[in-house]
Amino acid sequence: MSSSSAASKRPSDQELTQTYNSMKSELNQLAQKIGELETEADEHTLVVDTISPLDGDRKCYRLVGGVLVERTVKEVLPALKTNQEGIRTVTMQLVQKYKNKEDEFMAFQKKYNIQVKN
Repeated sequence: MSSSSAASKRPSDQELTQTYNSMKSELNQLAQKIGELETEADEHTLVVDTISPLDGDRKCYRLVGGVLVERTVKEVLPALKTNQEGIRTVTMQLVQKYKNKEDEFMAFQKKYNIQVKN
């Protein structure tokens, strides 16, 4: 009787496939978002490196909410650095979340002996 209760706890193949695909999709979405944020951080680094040596009173333009605004380097540089740090922080959090989800995914595969065949 214990073998039938153990068998009843195992999800059906369809449920396993659905859960597997859902977890895989979530991992792919996280990886894509991490890639986007890393690209954005690289762009911020490029801009910071480019305008840092410039005179603080020099004009520069910043896109704010779809509107190009004229500012000075000394006004824009601190905001860029703050944004850059924020992007790095979020990226690190997402990488940690990705690792946790990946561990869950691997445990799920191992628990139900799921093997992918191409």
